Amino acid sequence: MFLWVAIVMGIIEGITEFLPVSSTGHLIVAGHMLDFTGDKAKTFEIVIQLGSILAVVVLYWNRLWSLLGVGKMAKKENSLNLGHIFIAIMPAVIIGLLVHDFIKAHLFSPKTVIVGLVIGGFLMLIAEKVQNKKGVNASDLDDMTYKQALKIGLFQCLSLWPGFSRSGATISGGLISGLNHRTAADFSFIQAVPIMIAASGLDLYKSRDILSAADLPFFLTGFVTAFLVAAVAILFFVKLIAKVKLTPFAYYRFIIAAVLAVFFYL
Repeated sequence: MFLWVAIVMGIIEGITEFLPVSSTGHLIVAGHMLDFTGDKAKTFEIVIQLGSILAVVVLYWNRLWSLLGVGKMAKKENSLNLGHIFIAIMPAVIIGLLVHDFIKAHLFSPKTVIVGLVIGGFLMLIAEKVQNKKGVNASDLDDMTYKQALKIGLFQCLSLWPGFSRSGATISGGLISGLNHRTAADFSFIQAVPIMIAASGLDLYKSRDILSAADLPFFLTGFVTAFLVAAVAILFFVKLIAKVKLTPFAYYRFIIAAVLAVFFYL
C-alpha cells in the first residue's frame, strides 16, 4: 500500500465527508480507480472518517463544550444543549443498530449509491423550495427547538442508505424545518460527532482482526490528511452554502451519479 494512495483517499474523504455530495460515492470511484478495494480498504475508510470527525471537534470545540454546560455559550438562555443532540441522533441510532449488518452486507454497491445520490439530490432541491415558501424561524443554533431537532433526526435516517449523504439529509431536514443554511450546516456537523464516532467505532472494532502494526504508517497518513482537508472544507463550506444554497450540490450529485453509472455499467 503506497502512501500516496492514502493521501489521495484522505483528501477525497476530507473534502466530501461534510459536503452534501456523498463521500461514499466518491470513495467507491476512487478506490476502484486506484485498485484499492477489499476489507482492508473498507477499514481504511473508517479510519479516515474518524480523521474528518476530529476536524469538527477542533473547529466546534467551544460549542461542543457548551453542550456540557461549560463556557460562555452555555450561559445563553434556551441555548443549544445535549437534549437537541440526543433527540437528533436517536432515530438514526435505533434504526442503524437494527439494520447495520443488512446495510453492510447488501447495500454497499455502485447501484445503491447511484440511487442514493439521485434521490438525495432531489430532496435537496425540494428542501430549497420548501424553505423559500415557508421562510426561516431559526437563524442561530440557539434558536432551534426540540421539534426541529427531531425532524432533522428523522431526515438523518435517510443517510443510512449509502450514497444519500448524511450532511445532505440533515441540512435538507434543517431547511425544511425552518433553519437557515448556516445554522442547518452547523447543526449537521455538531450532531454528527457522536453518531459518526459510534458508527465508525463499531465498524473499526469489528474489523480489528484484519489490522496489523505494518498498516500504521498508511492508516496514519490517511487519517492526518483527512483531518487537515476536512477542517479546510468545513470552513469553506459554511461560508459558501449561505451564498450558493444547496442547488449546485444537488446538480453535482446528478453528475456523479451519471459518472458512476458509466464507470460501472457501460
